[in-house]
Amino acid sequence: MQPSNLESAMQMLIKTFHKYSGKEGDKYTLSRGELKELLLEELGTYLGNSRDNEAVEKVMNDLDANNDGEVDFTEFIILMGALTVACNDFFLEKRGKF
Repeated sequence: MQPSNLESAMQMLIKTFHKYSGKEGDKYTLSRGELKELLLEELGTYLGNSRDNEAVEKVMNDLDANNDGEVDFTEFIILMGALTVACNDFFLEKRGKF
């Protein structure tokens, strides 16, 4: 049985996180460098291919809830949820639903 679209999306989030985690240190977290690489490679279209280190630092600081200098999977999913909400709001506004 094929996974549903939503199940496939969940699997892709997990695979994408682990594609970048562990290159520098703990394999279950993203370092600043790993997070930057993930943001640029996987979300460049939505983020405008920003090379702004300050923007990456802000995202890292906002996400790193426990202040350990790394982003764990839960913190990563919070980012994905927030970006998804922002994209939904953007597309609703473009359609004139507000």
